[in-house]
Amino acid sequence: MASPAAAGPGAALPPAAARRDFYWLRSFIAGGVAGCCAKTTTAPLDRVKILLQAHNHHYKHLGVFSTLCAVPKKEGYLGLYKGNGAMMIRIFPYGAIQFMAFDQYKKVIKKQLGISGHVHRLMAGSMAGITAVICTYPLDMVRVRLAFQVKGEHKYMGIIHAFKMIYTKEGGLSGFYRGLMPTVVGMAPYAGFSFFTFGTLKSIGLAQAPNLLGRPSLDNPDVLVLKTHVNLLCGGIAGAIAQTISYPLDVTRRRMQLGAVLPDSEKCLTMVQTLKYVYQQHGVQRGLYRGLSLNYIRCIPSQAVAFTTYELMKQFLHLN
Repeated sequence: MASPAAAGPGAALPPAAARRDFYWLRSFIAGGVAGCCAKTTTAPLDRVKILLQAHNHHYKHLGVFSTLCAVPKKEGYLGLYKGNGAMMIRIFPYGAIQFMAFDQYKKVIKKQLGISGHVHRLMAGSMAGITAVICTYPLDMVRVRLAFQVKGEHKYMGIIHAFKMIYTKEGGLSGFYRGLMPTVVGMAPYAGFSFFTFGTLKSIGLAQAPNLLGRPSLDNPDVLVLKTHVNLLCGGIAGAIAQTISYPLDVTRRRMQLGAVLPDSEKCLTMVQTLKYVYQQHGVQRGLYRGLSLNYIRCIPSQAVAFTTYELMKQFLHLN
């Protein structure tokens, strides 16, 4: 019997039955890598966003770009990546679960409910985002606490110490889920519109201009995929639209997550309380949408890299 290597170039691709093996694992890895690449690209902007959203007293008088300049002067260039270790520990399973769940939810909604077209992308994206958030929320809590700290005023010495402190000082396991409700409420439209917009732009682009915007997939020539630069553009547009819709809830989530770290924490115990307090104290532009300009700069490349990396990983891991 001829070996796979001797059977020619076509034999390098695993047969259909073999490709089905470990499909979930390969999808999990593809999503995790996509998430890590996206977040590493924009980690400094993420740190600044947290500082501005929660009005850190060292930087509250500064804007986006002045804060980007001030953080390295006060804390060194590594200060821009504070909390990124916790971010990577969180974002790999988050991205993995989100992308894998999206593919699975999309199939279930189409087969079981008979819903297809653009609507099933919106539903599957929302459900995938919520699933990923609930599974990884404690890691996000710790990452935010670490990112909010300023050099010389450290309450938490690292990831493990932060876990211990939150658990012992803030009510056990429930302390890790402070701010979960606005996160879930905000994630549904964010993830839903993100996947919906990207999927819709992708399908329209490949249908209307396949030769201009598309090319054959590396792992399956019968499948048409977007060219890399088009993927980046569609992912960026998807991120911008999704962030605009869900941003006030993101601000609410951050303030609730920081909890006892903030002097006005007793006024931000619930989602509704926090929304009212931020609006009454700071208004819409300087409160509910504070840091939005930074978020556009952050989320557009982040989502662009995430979707593009995932599409490339799907080809590399033979998911098409």
